[in-house]
Amino acid sequence: MDINPASSPDIPVLVALMNSAYRGEQSKQGWTTEADLVEGELRTDEKTLDQLMHAEGAVILKCTSEKGTIIGCVYLQKRGNKLYLGMLSVSPLLQAKGIGKKLMLAAETYARSQNCQSVFMRVISVRDELIAWYERLGYKKTGILEPFPSDDRFGRPVQPIEFAVMEKNL
Repeated sequence: MDINPASSPDIPVLVALMNSAYRGEQSKQGWTTEADLVEGELRTDEKTLDQLMHAEGAVILKCTSEKGTIIGCVYLQKRGNKLYLGMLSVSPLLQAKGIGKKLMLAAETYARSQNCQSVFMRVISVRDELIAWYERLGYKKTGILEPFPSDDRFGRPVQPIEFAVMEKNL
C-alpha cells in the first residue's frame, strides 16, 4: 500500500469511496457506516470535494493498493497550528485490516511536517465504537459539541445528532 496526496483526476473515485464508506447499503458491509443515522446516499459530491481539495492548507491523502486502486483516503487541512482531519474513508470490504490506522499515522506525520501541535476532528457523538477506536489511537474528547449541518444535500439525520470534537496533541 502507498499513501500519497490525491489530485483532481482522483476526485470521482474518492467521492465514490467516501459515499460507499459512510452511506447507503454498501456502507453497511463495513463498520464505519452512518446509514442508520443519516438518510441519503451522498456523504459528498465532486463539486464539494474539489472545493475542499483546493482550499488553502488542504490535502487529501489517498491509500492505493498494489494494483493502484484507491482503497482509502483522509481529508486534512492546516488551521493555524492544528490540523483538521475529516472524511477518513476505507472501502467497506477492506475495513478492519489496518488501512484506517495507516492513514491516521500518515495524517499525523503530515501534521508534524506542517509544524502542527495537534490533530483534531469531529465525530458524530453517538458513534461510540468509532470514538473508542480514535481513543485507542490517542485522541480524546475535548468536551466541545457542534451541531450536525442542517443542509439536507448530504443527508438528513433520522434522530437528533451532533458532533463531538476529538483532539490528539503531537
